[in-house]
Amino acid sequence: MNVLTPLLTPEGRALLDEVRDTDPAHELAVATRLRREHPAELVSAALGQARLRQRAVAKFGSEDARRMFFTPDGAEQSTRASVATYRAECLQATGVRSVADLCCGIGGDAIAFARAGIRVLAVDRDPLTCEAARANADALGLAELIEVREADVTEVDTAGYDAVFVDPARRSSKRGRIFDPEAYSPPLSWAVSAALGAPLGLLKIAPGIPHEAIPPEATAEWVSDGGDVKEAVLWFGRDVTPGARRAMLLPAGAGIYVTSETMLPDPGVRPVGRYLYEPDGAVIRAHLVAEVAEEVGGGLIDPTIAYVTADEAHRTPYATAYEITDRLPFNVKKLKALLRERRVGVLTVKKRGSAVEPEELRRKVLPKPHGPESVTVFLTRVAGAPTMLLGHPVR
Repeated sequence: MNVLTPLLTPEGRALLDEVRDTDPAHELAVATRLRREHPAELVSAALGQARLRQRAVAKFGSEDARRMFFTPDGAEQSTRASVATYRAECLQATGVRSVADLCCGIGGDAIAFARAGIRVLAVDRDPLTCEAARANADALGLAELIEVREADVTEVDTAGYDAVFVDPARRSSKRGRIFDPEAYSPPLSWAVSAALGAPLGLLKIAPGIPHEAIPPEATAEWVSDGGDVKEAVLWFGRDVTPGARRAMLLPAGAGIYVTSETMLPDPGVRPVGRYLYEPDGAVIRAHLVAEVAEEVGGGLIDPTIAYVTADEAHRTPYATAYEITDRLPFNVKKLKALLRERRVGVLTVKKRGSAVEPEELRRKVLPKPHGPESVTVFLTRVAGAPTMLLGHPVR
């Protein structure tokens, strides 16, 4: 059943406005009342769309999310607006005026492209998804710049477009997240060929893709937003340096860019100093921890762990700095006693290279607050030994 079409009617749009701020706890009562005046299917569709819009606020902001139309997969898998805007601005800066957006989903990237003044051909093979993309282009006043086409992307002629952006499906309704790039839809090999065939080609991939699977012709970029890694994109074509890597941190817009010639060797291991630096996830995914270590004058605490330690505090946008107060062998009883002694009421647990689950440890060592103090504990390895490092963020 197509649940979007009835919502695009005047009655459907009015009902959407009425249920916009419905509290999920009161949904049953609201549904019972509205079904006295509207078809039950329409009421269910409106309430379902209201839930999706509420979830989408985190990605699109309340102003856009309350006007857009979503499918469950679209709300979950669409590009965050801040990331899409960054990419669109990059294309605009290179002179791109038209882009073929293949596997466009509900149109998150297409919206950002159009808002940057770029003409978009948005293609997807799913009819419901295409209807959502059209509705979103219309709802946001971008229909003149976005053409939505229901088609198999492998059969679409992209000749004449300044850029091609491919976002293959990396999830399956039956198998969940797909880890084999050749099992993407369409496969990575086809997407690479499509990107290589364009003047400027962009290919969205899973952030955890092995570096050895990255084509040598590409510049690989990892993007984080608010400290969370959101995506990785391969860039092909004009003004692209093959083999280069970039980590881009939003919203600050700070980035590390290195070529194969300027990449630094892995940093050395040194004793734990007064400060610990936790590199941003995009920096770690891009294998650019060495650049952070050089910037802060530090080294690794262990050859297999992406924590950098140094004797001095440095301001850097690429890592969060902590002042370390204690270094202990991993021992739950000792940690519990220390927290009680120091009247800790707020405990943040981070881990890297440890099998212990943070929530499980927190329940064991701090079942109830002991006082007003706060502490961060790092569960990690130092020179191969399970270790606890305690400290506080540098302000």
